[in-house]
Amino acid sequence: MSLTRDALEQGFMRKMWHATGQGPTHTDEELMAAADAMLRRAGPGDPWVFAYGSLIWNPLIHHVERRCATLRGYHRRFCLWSTASRGTPERPGLVLGLEYGGCCRGVALRIDRQIAREEFRLLWQREMLAGAYAPRWVPVKTARGEVRALTFVINRRHGQYAGRLTVEQIVEVMNSARGIIGSSREYLRQTVEGLKQHGIHDPGLHEIEARLLGSELAPVAGAAEMS
Repeated sequence: MSLTRDALEQGFMRKMWHATGQGPTHTDEELMAAADAMLRRAGPGDPWVFAYGSLIWNPLIHHVERRCATLRGYHRRFCLWSTASRGTPERPGLVLGLEYGGCCRGVALRIDRQIAREEFRLLWQREMLAGAYAPRWVPVKTARGEVRALTFVINRRHGQYAGRLTVEQIVEVMNSARGIIGSSREYLRQTVEGLKQHGIHDPGLHEIEARLLGSELAPVAGAAEMS
């Protein structure tokens, strides 16, 4: 299935989390208060959100402009175990987070200030329910100048932080992990396609994709002897 705005507004993320029998989450009141506090720090004008993963190809939030953008000091990496949306507690999948170091090309989304409060609250329902990310205001460069944008950095202290996995480990996970929303492999493919539509090439993601294709084409051990 594909996550929709209606489902998000109806508390789908919380229902999905609880359906897999996992631990406590932030309450709606806590999420709303945190979203409001972060929005107050946005400064004047329309706030921006820096998207680097699924927010690129399935943002769900209403926005009035999008620009290719570069964030320095962080890089995109599969470093968060997914035990509900793209995997299960027994067979976790992987989704992207921002790790320190390097740079990341993504998409900056501008939100109309008049509806920003509701959009931020939806973002917190989607990204901050279990506290696996840490929201940050960061400077990102676009072709029309620098903007200050909200983004979600990996919380290394969270129990689902996967650390620095090798490409081989990531490929092994993606060959089998599937959750309520879909597979980790589909998440990778959709992210690569979303980046491509904005003229962005991520060598790390393309390497994982190529290894996955290679694993599909590799001969099964003993097949030659059996043929």
